[in-house]
Amino acid sequence: MVDHAPSAAGTAPEDALAAALSGDPGAPGAPGAPAGPASGDAVAAAARPRRSAATRAAILAAARDRFAADGYERATIRAIARDAGIDPSMVMRYYGNKAGLFAAASEIEVHAPDLTHVPRDEAAARLVRHFLERWECDETLTAMMRVGVTNEAGAERMRGVFAEQIEPVLAAVCPVPEEAPTRAALVASQILGMALCRYVLHVPPAVGLTHDEVVAWLAPTIQRYLTAEHP
Repeated sequence: MVDHAPSAAGTAPEDALAAALSGDPGAPGAPGAPAGPASGDAVAAAARPRRSAATRAAILAAARDRFAADGYERATIRAIARDAGIDPSMVMRYYGNKAGLFAAASEIEVHAPDLTHVPRDEAAARLVRHFLERWECDETLTAMMRVGVTNEAGAERMRGVFAEQIEPVLAAVCPVPEEAPTRAALVASQILGMALCRYVLHVPPAVGLTHDEVVAWLAPTIQRYLTAEHP
């Protein structure tokens, strides 16, 4: 790549981009101005990462919706590209094939809290509040919940998330470590059940609850699942 030394008129990539966006017809790089070929290159280079990120986001959003609607087997790259408003070749360029796209679209990090640093009798409340906040700041979780209840590939991915990211957290505070998988399933029944009603089905009473009310209702049951010696 050729380095461009700035001149008195300003021909660095930043200047070219600023000039093109400024609307000043007399500025180098602006529409109608006698700009050299490097100006257009600089504008394109500066805009490319932004376009790439927006394209990827559009593809992943369309993929989650299409996988939820059609299931993994029936969803097609062509349909996903159409939903995203791009050419199918762009999907292949970024993700290779449908399996690669599904893997990217279903990538989830729940950032489960370390409950060993939380007072024992507050562990469930901390966990419930954490998941409420995660669900409301990351639409990927809601999208994958929808995929998980409509096709096996999505369900398998959700099971994997809980096995890999939730069970170890619960095992650290579980009084009977070998029961951690069972207790994780019980915790999931409460947290995923509320998420399904609140964020996917939009059941009015569930949607209308404040965070404090959700915690007050769910935490006592989840606390028993986490720390009770026996059922």
